[in-house]
Amino acid sequence: MNKKFWTEGPGSFAVAILIALTIRWGLMEAYVIPSGSMLPSLLINDHIFVNKFVYGLRVPFTKNWLYKNNDPERGEVIVFKYPEDPSVFYIKRVVGVPGDKVLVENGDLYINDDLIEKQVPQEKKSEYDWLLDRDFNGTLASHIHWEENLDGKNYSVLLERRREGKLHGPYYVPEDSFFVLGDNRDHSKDSREWQETNFVPRDNLVGRAMFVWLSCENKLPVIGILCTPTSLRWRRFFHGVE
Repeated sequence: MNKKFWTEGPGSFAVAILIALTIRWGLMEAYVIPSGSMLPSLLINDHIFVNKFVYGLRVPFTKNWLYKNNDPERGEVIVFKYPEDPSVFYIKRVVGVPGDKVLVENGDLYINDDLIEKQVPQEKKSEYDWLLDRDFNGTLASHIHWEENLDGKNYSVLLERRREGKLHGPYYVPEDSFFVLGDNRDHSKDSREWQETNFVPRDNLVGRAMFVWLSCENKLPVIGILCTPTSLRWRRFFHGVE
């Protein structure tokens, strides 16, 4: 076969597609954040890359693992198939791993009976405020921006100022499963709310969120995955997911 077929002809196009599909299958994939359940860590219309290789490699088009790599750790932000409808992808933060006891009471998170301490960020004017004000339509005053530290990982959460004394749990995380929460704790459908199971099975894992590569306030009306150029959030570009 002519060498130019692979370097300049249709073969080069086929090779490029094969490489792209291989990367998407085994290494990383792009996703768009559709809701505010992970505010303030992830904003609506953040476009993120997800590391798929970190948890293992699957047989293409199946749930079967060729081999398993690391397991998610507490504090990691993961993308997974929603247990009640595997055609839907969710993104949440892992707070409970196999063997853990998890309790959420009045906004406080307890892991194995230990309270995960919260503190208000040191700077009164957070770097998130100018973004959150848009996403909350000016209602940020009804929420408190906290920071939690879970197993050495610092991340932000939002809680409504008015607490209702809600109790969730305790939950006991089974083998090969994970308990997840949204960072926007009072506006997230997560392990506390699901009906069929309160846990993410390991087989439902897609990957770990890495960084934001594109972000905008509005998307194009016809092509919903593309950003409106005039609404780009330049400060979010290449922002790591903590």
